[in-house]
Amino acid sequence: MTAEPGERMRELPRVGFGAAAITYPNVPAAQAEDCLEAAWESGMRYFDTAPMYGGGRSERLLGSMLRSRPRGEYLLSTKVGRLVRPGHPDTARTGAEWIYDYSRDGVLASLEESLQRLGVDRVDMVFIHDPDSHWQEALDGAWPTLAKLRDEGVIRAAGVGMTQAPMLARFIRETDLDVVLEAGVYSLLDMQARLELLPEAERRGVTVIAAQAMHGGLIDGAPNPQFRYRPVDEEIRAKVARIAGICHEYGVPTAAAAIQFPLGHPMVGCVLTGPGSREQLRENLAWAALPIPPAVWARLREEGLLPPDVPVPSASA
Repeated sequence: MTAEPGERMRELPRVGFGAAAITYPNVPAAQAEDCLEAAWESGMRYFDTAPMYGGGRSERLLGSMLRSRPRGEYLLSTKVGRLVRPGHPDTARTGAEWIYDYSRDGVLASLEESLQRLGVDRVDMVFIHDPDSHWQEALDGAWPTLAKLRDEGVIRAAGVGMTQAPMLARFIRETDLDVVLEAGVYSLLDMQARLELLPEAERRGVTVIAAQAMHGGLIDGAPNPQFRYRPVDEEIRAKVARIAGICHEYGVPTAAAAIQFPLGHPMVGCVLTGPGSREQLRENLAWAALPIPPAVWARLREEGLLPPDVPVPSASA
């Protein structure tokens, strides 16, 4: 008999490490390694990665740091649905280092290769990675494979990670997954998860992990930002400026409000941050711990920047 979804996810910390940015072209290997060491030194104990990140480089970097750490002291998640295959005809055509594969055999191969790159004997959570155009393949192949691995105790929890809310809500309705990883759809700038995803998660007791709360730095004035992987339009720029204005009135960095906002919802168990350096990591953790006056959330509501019924973090959280 397996545990209920909520029971399997109780150990998540409020803040986790998303290991995508450490593979960006402007991040040297030594800087990435230093960032990971700093994350461990700071007490971070949940790390999320994927074969897609850097064509396996993220898993190798993370594994290099974690191999010397006791396996029982941290949580680790990776993803399936994309196999790292440099030189494959499809990668030559697309310019990527990976191919889509949501089949049973693809999932098992992906997980085995991830374990080899990570240098560990198990991961705690596995997400089906962005099956936007592969719903049926994911439902027929990837999902039952992960569910079986979970029920056999090979992994602790199975879920789906996406940059859209409707399909995540559909997965919750049609499967018995444990956790979903939403990227950028429950944030100060995008609350589409309120429509279906979060109500479904609450109804079924499914934990939500929030990523991209800062939208790649857009919320904090990063140069050349994007929103939903597209150039930022004037409406969003104006919204960012209004949010920043209110936060700064109270001496609160906009990034601090952005990181903490998702945690106000009772179904959000963790926010992932994606630093690429020791300095960025320190900033993220400082923002996550900074006390935010309740007046900030009240003003955002008054100005129509937050819906009146949206839950916000409590001052004591």
